[in-house]
Amino acid sequence: MSSEIKVGVVGLDTSHSVEFIRRMQAPDCPADQRVTGLRATVCMRFETPFQDKAGLDGRQKILEGWGVKVTESFEETVANCDAVMLEINDPAYHVEYFQKAAALGKPIYLDKPLADTIANGKKIAALAKSKGLKVMSSSSLRYVPALLEACKAVPAPTHATTFGPLGKAPVGSSIVWYGVHAFEMLERAMGRGAVTMTAVKDPKGAVCVAHYADGRRGVVELCEGSPFGVALRGGGKSAAHMVDMGRAYTLQLIEIEKFFRTGVAPLTFEDTVEIMALLDAAQQSADCGKTVSVAV
Repeated sequence: MSSEIKVGVVGLDTSHSVEFIRRMQAPDCPADQRVTGLRATVCMRFETPFQDKAGLDGRQKILEGWGVKVTESFEETVANCDAVMLEINDPAYHVEYFQKAAALGKPIYLDKPLADTIANGKKIAALAKSKGLKVMSSSSLRYVPALLEACKAVPAPTHATTFGPLGKAPVGSSIVWYGVHAFEMLERAMGRGAVTMTAVKDPKGAVCVAHYADGRRGVVELCEGSPFGVALRGGGKSAAHMVDMGRAYTLQLIEIEKFFRTGVAPLTFEDTVEIMALLDAAQQSADCGKTVSVAV
């Protein structure tokens, strides 16, 4: 792969498309936010319930100012790229476009969440495995210093609490769409192995409790307007931190660049599938009012 990796970006219904490309090549991007080694060449746009034509037009103008061609053709977007970023806000589209990208055999970054349901998440995982693809999918919250510092201070927590905002999805599950950030922090801290989930909704959001086979417990609190934070305890140790989001996209893009260059992701795809299973179980539990199994 060349010193500068050419990236085809699929999707413009999310601000992430703009923010990642800003850090790759915007002339006015601050030095402490710049990530070298990547260049977005083409971006595919299409409307979803998360962004209308006017919003796409505004983002297209920004990207064109940074030298990115914007098209409605998937084939044109990926024709000459070294790697693909699937930046689609509506997770219901993820299976369709992952299937298209998988046929290329190129490294793929699939922005969070993995899919809209665990069933579709497993379809993506099975396809990636069958084709031996290099795939990475995660939230930016996995790499923030606050979480990493807490995990270093308490490497084997028995109890974890993460919290964050619960944005309102135009369609589909808000827990899956935006709760993914806080659930990503939980899985990073606790690892895999959750067996059941109990979630309760209220007018401000939801409280979700993951139970592990070895007796550990993880709590994810999602609340309208909340900042992000994490608290861990175990083995006589404890750590609690609020999250500073100032360089979150930059830290994530650094990991994406490393992945594209080496083929080695900073998390396993099994981690990503577990996060999707937790989200799916949380939504199911919130809907039915009962504890449900985590269907990894």
